[in-house]
This record gives sequence, structure tokens and C-alpha cells, in this order.
Amino acid sequence: MAVLRTIESKIEGLFEGVFGRAFRSHVQPIELARKLVKEMDDHRSVSVSKVYVPNEFTVYLSPDDRKQFEGYEEALVGELQEYLAEHARREKYALLDTPRVLVEVDDDLAVGEFGIATRLVAAEGSAEPELPPSLPLDEPAHTMIYKTPVPVVPDEPPPEPQREVVTLTVAGRKHEITKASVVLGRSREADVRVSDVNVSRRHAELRQEGAGYWIVDLGSTNGLEVNGKQVDRARLRDGDRITLGSTEVMFGRALPS
Repeated sequence: MAVLRTIESKIEGLFEGVFGRAFRSHVQPIELARKLVKEMDDHRSVSVSKVYVPNEFTVYLSPDDRKQFEGYEEALVGELQEYLAEHARREKYALLDTPRVLVEVDDDLAVGEFGIATRLVAAEGSAEPELPPSLPLDEPAHTMIYKTPVPVVPDEPPPEPQREVVTLTVAGRKHEITKASVVLGRSREADVRVSDVNVSRRHAELRQEGAGYWIVDLGSTNGLEVNGKQVDRARLRDGDRITLGSTEVMFGRALPS
């Protein structure tokens, strides 16, 4: 995450001091960056061999919010585009062209609100890619509207952040994951023991990398499957099924209810 954090620091640094204080009731530049990445993730679509994501993002701002960016808009757009490109590279997403961010005014938006519309746009002169039917080229997706959170009153304590609960369920027994690295296997020394003769002593490892969790084969004898597909390494999402030998392990990831 070092590169993304560096870019985030640059985005925040554009508006430090007096200018930063002016943005407290307006759209926050770093919030724009994070919501753009969310839109990229939310609009991914899987083809035969690739995961495609949008490469053109139109940001709609209220007139007052757009005015706040005068003199800084070009620099901010450049940083946002770099942020999106780095996120796509880390997630191994397929892009039809380098990410492009456009800024427009929408008179219907209030101060602190902003909209984002996404599109897949092929580079000029390139052959038309083979996209999934659910993701047609050049057609804009539905515009998502976001609102900047209301600042916390200084004399009120901030709410306690909710800790995400990550679990592995083996043979009906749920193991809560509290470490960044967890070994699964038949060995008594394994963090999550799997009593199955078809499972290696150190069969696989669950790793937290940034905000994501990955399952990695540790050179096991019988290999590793995620949702029925043979893999050496795979990113996990809530509800994914991991198969080690003849044992199924359920991955869970959610905020407490």
C-alpha cells in the first residue's frame, strides 16, 4: 500500500493550511479519491480471462465546491488519475486506456455532495476489446451521488470504529482471524488445524495484504481450490469456499451486527 499512501498524502497536501480548513464543509479531495476507487471496484466485470474496470470517471460538483478547486483542479485531477492507475495495477484490473478524470458542475447538487459516473472508453485507434455483454463500451453507468460526512463536533468524542470480523469455518467450527498471517494445515503447529489425511502439514496460508485477504498454496501435495477452481493464490471475498484435500473451509468477512 506504500505507493497508494504516498499518492493520498500528495492529494491531502494540495490543500493544507488555510486552504485545507476551507474544505471542511465542502467536498474533501481525499474523499473523492476513495470514492473513485470504490466506483472502479463496484463496476468491475469479468470476461473470459480478464477483469475489466471503467477508465473514464466524470465527477459532478456543486458550483460552490467547483469554485473551491480553482487554481488546484489540474493538479488534483492528475493525482486522482495516478491514484486510480495504481489501484488498478495492484488489483490486476484490465484497463482499455489510462484512467481519465473529468470534472463537471451540476446545479442540482448541494455543497458537500458530489456525483460520479463511469464509462469504459477504448483508446483512440485501438481494436474494440471483447467485453462481457453486461459492460457495453462507451455507455455511461448510473451516476452515484455521495455526500461529505458532517464533521464531528469538537467537544463530542468520535464514535468507536467497528472492527471487521474475519473468520475461517472448518467442519462447523468458526475460527476468528486476528493476525495478518495464518497457516492452515494438518500439523498441530498450524494456526488453523485441518484434520484431513489429504491435507499437508502446512497446506496454505491466509494473508492480509492492505485491505484485502489472500489464500496462498504453500506447496501442498493435493493443491488448493477456491469456489471449485484450482489456484495457487487468490483474493478472498465474504462467503468464498476454500477446498483443502477433501475439506471445505468457509471464509467470512463482515462488520458485527
